[in-house]
Amino acid sequence: MPLPSVLAVHAHPDDEALFCGGVLARHAAAGARTAVVTATWAEGTHRALDALGAGVPRLLGYADARVPESAPGRPRFLDAPLDETVAALVGHIRDVRPEIVITTDAYGGMTGHPDHVHAHRVTALAVRSAGLPGFCPGAGAPWQPSALYLVTHPRSAAVAVGGRMTRSGTPAEALYCSEDAWITTTVDVRPWLPQKLAAILAHRSEVERGAAPGRIAALTPAVRREVLGTEWYIREDLGHRGGTATELSA
Repeated sequence: MPLPSVLAVHAHPDDEALFCGGVLARHAAAGARTAVVTATWAEGTHRALDALGAGVPRLLGYADARVPESAPGRPRFLDAPLDETVAALVGHIRDVRPEIVITTDAYGGMTGHPDHVHAHRVTALAVRSAGLPGFCPGAGAPWQPSALYLVTHPRSAAVAVGGRMTRSGTPAEALYCSEDAWITTTVDVRPWLPQKLAAILAHRSEVERGAAPGRIAALTPAVRREVLGTEWYIREDLGHRGGTATELSA
């Protein structure tokens, strides 16, 4: 059975590789359509998406909450009017017409970065609005994805993974994670780890300044497989067509 088309929506240009790079590479390798919308801009986006087979970057062009100079003359993603950001994302959803949309969980990932949390909010609104004929009629024909998948970390894995991915000294109790029972889909992405790792390391500025890509670059291959080889998701149905909801199969 063909794998479904996927659109990933994330706050920062390295998020798609870190959070769901394995799934994107897997679907692209199987011939499925994949695409990525990024709320903020940074160097490395083109190289990373090339590695994942996810097409050309789709950039909303806002500034990072903590690095406002990342988009000179543009508001921070958090400060932009919500109607504006939702409408912009609806346009991309209607253009790509994905069966599945992926974004971060409501915590915004283990660190709770405010841009990640806001990406969740904007995406949750946009995926439900994209199918409404009366919403943003100038943004393309209505399209309703089948499901929204929230990429997350279960509590059972968060401490082991978080200790490698977050900054040194971050206490375990400060990590945001989901209860194991909430996880609906666990994907073994080890066969696509070379593509995922290449996408992560393509963000050279993040590697150089010691952000998550830099910490991953310093890990041994065995530890990288442990940290990056599994992706976890929580599925939310959005109202599907044809009687069978599309699955992001494990």
